[in-house]
Amino acid sequence: MGDPKAVVLLSGGLDSTTVLALARSEGFESYALSFRYGQRHTVELEAAARVAAVLGARRHVIADIDLRVFGGSALTDDAISVPHHDSVDELGAGIPVTYVPARNTIFLSFALAWAETLGASDVFIGVNALDYSGYPDCRPEYIEAYERMANLATKAGVEGDQQLKIHMPLVALTKAQTIARGLELGVDYSLTHSCYDPVDGRACGTCDSCLLRIRGFAELGMTDPVMAAV
Repeated sequence: MGDPKAVVLLSGGLDSTTVLALARSEGFESYALSFRYGQRHTVELEAAARVAAVLGARRHVIADIDLRVFGGSALTDDAISVPHHDSVDELGAGIPVTYVPARNTIFLSFALAWAETLGASDVFIGVNALDYSGYPDCRPEYIEAYERMANLATKAGVEGDQQLKIHMPLVALTKAQTIARGLELGVDYSLTHSCYDPVDGRACGTCDSCLLRIRGFAELGMTDPVMAAV
């Protein structure tokens, strides 16, 4: 019957790349799903394509949606600037302006649709509830609630052909633990891109996302390979 199929949400960043490697290590035939959603850091899609190829995704799809029509986020609205900091210690406790309204709900809905057409019962997402930017749609209780809803929402679910499981293998890991797990699986993090506000395609090193991954590598006594190349 072959390996079970799974849809893996792949931004091209550190977390989603690790999740793709984990899905492969668990024996899933992975179908990588990325989004061109009007984000200012579209360079991440080039990273996603590299990662999908190297980690052996069966197929990589980039879905086009345009969240700029709503704005409301520094990632999709040119009128809102991406915050920059001198240190990760300066990151605030509130929900930052880089939060994109309902982004994970939208992404998971696309993943659910593709999983149903593939006959897949598994979706992987790289949400994290420890070293993250405070986004409400990265919390485990949200993902668990979405999973319950999803199993009521599809023809395959109602007819008993699919019992969807949303995997969030990084949810309780620090960034350093995530990196360590990825390195065990042979992930080349120089292929990834996490920066929210790149300059000429290069990581800025001072946005929330850059600072969190820099700290993660530093806690392992390493230098982020993306920053080393800047």
